[in-house]
Amino acid sequence: MKYTSLTTRSLTIIAMLGALSAVLMLFEVPLPFAPAYMRVDFADLPALFAGFFLGPVSGTLVIIIKLLIKLIIKGTETAFVGEFMNLMCSVAFLLPASLIYKYFHTKEGAILGLCTATAAASVFAVFGNLYIALPMYVSLYGISMDLILQMAAAVNPLVHDMTSFLLFCILPFNLLKYTLISAFTYLLYKRTDTALRRLLDTGKQIETIK
Repeated sequence: MKYTSLTTRSLTIIAMLGALSAVLMLFEVPLPFAPAYMRVDFADLPALFAGFFLGPVSGTLVIIIKLLIKLIIKGTETAFVGEFMNLMCSVAFLLPASLIYKYFHTKEGAILGLCTATAAASVFAVFGNLYIALPMYVSLYGISMDLILQMAAAVNPLVHDMTSFLLFCILPFNLLKYTLISAFTYLLYKRTDTALRRLLDTGKQIETIK
């Protein structure tokens, strides 16, 4: 599969998907085994569509637009730590899926890409929280790591220490989140492929993003 260059038409679609992604980010669903600040949203769905249809660069731009709109509308409640982790995890999810689908543009390639991306983003989230997000929260807000673990243990009895927090809270949360996004992407992307192709291919040959 070839991808379109960043034309005015494709940039317009990227902007629209970025806006849609920002709207989806507002609808968050808490999970019973995770602390209240961890909520599932489907904001990465438009970014993944862009990655599949236009390429990984376009998908990354959708993620950036999503976060910029969120910051303009709501600001940050986490001193930008949450937004930074959202960016990193979203990119960790987008890149494997869109790159694998780029070179294996089949149903099997889509499944492989989505499964690989789900695993990659979930594992990244574990190490990202361990080495980046949690230490930054402790440093910026002056709270102890024990307090964070207590918040998790209050809703998840399997959490007793950092290892159990990562294995029974962070990992399953992200596995579930990205599995749901992958499932919706697989079910919906073919149905929207024709419409996006018509928008992109009017009188032009598709070119590869460089």
